[in-house]
Amino acid sequence: MSSGKSARYNRFSGGPSNLPTPDVTTGTRMETTFGPAFSAVTTITKADGTSTYKQHCRTPSSSSTLAYSPRDEEDSMEPLVFAEQPSVKLCCQLCCSVFKDPVITTCGHTFCRRCALKSEKCPVDNVKLTVVVNNIAVAEQIGELFIHCRHGCRAAGGGKPPIFEVDPRGCPFTIKLSARKDHEGSCDYRPVRCPNNPSCPPLLKMNLEAHLKECEHIKCPHSKCTFIGNQDTYETHLETCRFEGLKEFLQQTDDRFHEMHVALAQKDQEIAFLRSMLGKLSEKIDQLEKSLELKFDVLDENQSKLSEDLMEFRRDASMLNVSGRGSYDPQQIFKCKGTFVGHQGPVWCLCVYSMGDLLFSGSSDKTIKVWDTCTTYKCQKTLEGHDGIVLALCIQGCKLYSGSADCTIIVWDIQNLQKVNTIRAHDNPVCTLVSSHNMLFSGSLKAIKVWDIVGTELKLKKELTGLNHWVRALVAAQSYLYSGSYQTIKIWDIRTLDCIHVLQTSGGSVYSIAVTNHHIVCGTYENLIHVWDIESKEQVRTLTGHVGTVYALAVISTPDQTKVFSASYDRSLRVWSMDNMICTQTLLRHQGSVTALAVSRGRLFSGAVDSTVKVWTC
Repeated sequence: MSSGKSARYNRFSGGPSNLPTPDVTTGTRMETTFGPAFSAVTTITKADGTSTYKQHCRTPSSSSTLAYSPRDEEDSMEPLVFAEQPSVKLCCQLCCSVFKDPVITTCGHTFCRRCALKSEKCPVDNVKLTVVVNNIAVAEQIGELFIHCRHGCRAAGGGKPPIFEVDPRGCPFTIKLSARKDHEGSCDYRPVRCPNNPSCPPLLKMNLEAHLKECEHIKCPHSKCTFIGNQDTYETHLETCRFEGLKEFLQQTDDRFHEMHVALAQKDQEIAFLRSMLGKLSEKIDQLEKSLELKFDVLDENQSKLSEDLMEFRRDASMLNVSGRGSYDPQQIFKCKGTFVGHQGPVWCLCVYSMGDLLFSGSSDKTIKVWDTCTTYKCQKTLEGHDGIVLALCIQGCKLYSGSADCTIIVWDIQNLQKVNTIRAHDNPVCTLVSSHNMLFSGSLKAIKVWDIVGTELKLKKELTGLNHWVRALVAAQSYLYSGSYQTIKIWDIRTLDCIHVLQTSGGSVYSIAVTNHHIVCGTYENLIHVWDIESKEQVRTLTGHVGTVYALAVISTPDQTKVFSASYDRSLRVWSMDNMICTQTLLRHQGSVTALAVSRGRLFSGAVDSTVKVWTC
């Protein structure tokens, strides 16, 4: 996976949809009535109890249903006649027809994709239209609408575009729009051609079997034989056809030729791929050699300059004899002390178990690696169990909890590093995890689930809703839970699980949150770091400097000062002094976007898209 903003699984920015889900009842069951102007209705039900289509015994009046007018030439050959009047909420405001491929645009409204691409401005807000995401909810409701089978419809008049109506001589079924292809592909009223001779008159599928018994154009199955006749003469011919005896041999020969052709094509593809990879590998080696030489030169230059600056700082400090809060100590410059290498994909999350000096890292390679940060500084074990990218890690007691793109949470025993339970947690990827008060909180799309921790089990206690987008950031501090979604931070009381305050932000989705003794800090999609006073909830500063999404934040506090570390898509880490809200250091050692941070015993750990974890200390 390349290092870039698009590399992160499911971590994208996007505005919320202000369009409420239409409350539409579709496919309403019709009552069976009597009289010349009505039709009897039989509902066809699947084994699972769901209604798929209905059969109408039509009379002339039953054709008076809503006909769909094609919106352009591309739709003109697709008859679409609804059995019942669709709700106006399911109609596009631009083309005034039922939505086709509905999408949510930047203004928050829903339009047909083609209409949104053709139209320049929203007819409601008069703003420029840009497609954001498919409106799955509306598409599903439209798929539940009942329509007449296309083989039971006919053109009403010769206008352009044509209007369609129910054909009483055609297919009598009405079907759900979502099941249209399944039904129409096997419909007995579907026009078919005689497989023996295209010159035979058009047939309906229901009449094909009877026609084949009488057809006079049956050909011998052997392509070199010139026989043509009816069913009776065909069977007599096969007994005497000289090609029939070679049938098995010819079939085996054709199969063998086909296998050889497929194998040859596969080998050609493999050779082309290997040549391409060899060329790219050669180019990459040349680039790495040049880059390595340049980095050694820069490293030597920076080391010399840093030594000179350090000596100068020490002289100045000794002359000024400054001490106490706010004094600048050259020894507090963070340096990279080592790199953990082993993952085969980007590292998305980190977690520290301070009792055993263990560091856990989750990656796109679907594994969790356990690193010794005290003695051997090596990987102790690789934990395997997820079927998707590992996006979140959290520790409670002696249990490790991991969340993944496979929508599950796995419980691991830290003492023996074994998996003890797997929970299907969400319908979407589990983006973040945090624990507090013997509860586990998991964030996903527009939802936070609260789990009671009972031994190795997780019991769902409550689901927190009212969230407008992906919940990518969760932090528990004291008795409060802080959650970040699109331009919003919600503060929840952990004891009552009620939302007690909402902080509005700018800069797109909130990707990271950190809480200090005095401030609430969040990193956003649009490169900004916002700071609020924790008591007054007033925003006090916006920190700038990063040129990419701020993926992670971490805090190291001492009695004298508090430092906040930020990790960004721009491949850098920044160190911020919360005393004066300035950046005191920029750390540049990763070769890809920095996506995760963790702190322990004054050390900082950073994970990145370059598949490594680096250790930073003063």
